[in-house]
Amino acid sequence: MTMKNGLSRRSVLRGGAALGGAALAAPLYSKSARASSGELNILMWSDYLPPAFLEGFEKESGIKVNYTGIGSNEEIINKMKASKGQGVDIISPTNNRSLQWGPLELLQPFDMSRVNLDAVNPAMSQIGETAWNFGDSGSHWLPHIWGTEGIAYRTDKFLPEGDIPSYGDVWAEANAGKTMGRPHSMLLGAGLFMEASGEMEPGSVWAAYEDEETMRKVWNQIADWCIERKDRIKLLWNDADTQKNGLLNEGVIVGQTWDGPPLALKTAGEPVTYQAPKEGSMAWVDGMSLPIGAENIDQIYAFIDYAYQKEPAGKAIDDHGYNSPVLGADEFAGDAYKKNFAEAYPGDALANLNPWPAEAPWYADVRTEFVNRFVSA
Repeated sequence: MTMKNGLSRRSVLRGGAALGGAALAAPLYSKSARASSGELNILMWSDYLPPAFLEGFEKESGIKVNYTGIGSNEEIINKMKASKGQGVDIISPTNNRSLQWGPLELLQPFDMSRVNLDAVNPAMSQIGETAWNFGDSGSHWLPHIWGTEGIAYRTDKFLPEGDIPSYGDVWAEANAGKTMGRPHSMLLGAGLFMEASGEMEPGSVWAAYEDEETMRKVWNQIADWCIERKDRIKLLWNDADTQKNGLLNEGVIVGQTWDGPPLALKTAGEPVTYQAPKEGSMAWVDGMSLPIGAENIDQIYAFIDYAYQKEPAGKAIDDHGYNSPVLGADEFAGDAYKKNFAEAYPGDALANLNPWPAEAPWYADVRTEFVNRFVSA
C-alpha cells in the first residue's frame, strides 16, 4: 500500500532503524558547517529531545536550545498561524500534513547543500522532496523520527486474545473503564476494527480520505458506534506523558497509543508493552521544517547535522522509545530496543503497517467536527 504521503510499507521496512540490515555508508560530512554559539528555538513533540541528547548537542556546538514541547499537529499549525511563522527556528510536522501546510505559506525550503541527506533512509527523505516540495522551490521537510500507533497494555493485567491485540480491545465491554486513546485516531482505529469484524465495508476508512461526501458517510457510522461505547473509555490523551501516566497511575490496562511512550516504560522495567494490532499499526514519520521567520540559520543546520549522526540518534532511541531514520542509528541503541522492536512487530506485522494517508484541509476540518461530537457526547 502506497499512500499519497509517499510513505509505503516497503519504505518503512527499509526504515532508518531496520533491524538486522547493514547501514549504508554515508560520506564524510564536514563539521565546518556547525555553528559554535548562539541559541536555537525548537517547537517539537514533547518527548523527542531527551536531556542527554540536548546536553550532547549543546556541549559539541556551544548552542543553547530553547525547547518547547507540543502534543499534536494541530498545536503546531495553530501556533505558527498565530505568530505568522515567527519566533521559532525548527518545528516538527508529521509527514501526512503536507496538504495542510502548503497553502499556509508559513514554511521556507531547506538549503540542501547544508544537509547530510546521505545519512538517512532515502525513502523517508524522498517524502520531503515530493510531498513537501511546495511550488517546486525545494524540500520543506526532513525526516527526524518515525513510529507507529497501535495497542499498549499492562502485561500484568491484560492478555490479548490469541496473543495479538486489536483496536477493538479499547472498546470491549470486558475492559470498560480501563482503556484510553487519542480521540481522532481511536475513532479511526475503531473504523478499522469495524471493517475487520464485518460491521463496515472493507476499505471504507481509506476511501474516506478521497472526498468529503464519502468521509461524512463513513465517519457518521464510526462516530455513532463509538459514542454508544464512550462510557467504556477511561482516559482521552493528547501527549506522551498522559499515555505513560494512564498506564502507570490511572488504572488503564489497554489503550491505543504511540509506540514510544509504552516502550520507554517497558525499557524502564515497568509491566507495560506495545504491539501492532491484528488490523495493522498506523505508521508515521515526524520531520523537521523551517518556519518563514526562522532566524538562527547556522544553528539550525548545526542541529540537523547533529541529529543525523548515528551515535546521538541511536542513544536517544533508548529514552524516547521511537525509531530513527538515521542509517545505522540502531547500532548505538541498547539491546532492549532491539528486543522491544521484535516483540512489538512479530510475524508479518511490519508487512501489515498502515501508512497514515495525507490529510487535506477539508478532511482535518470535518474530522474535527466528528471528534468534537464524540468528546462532547
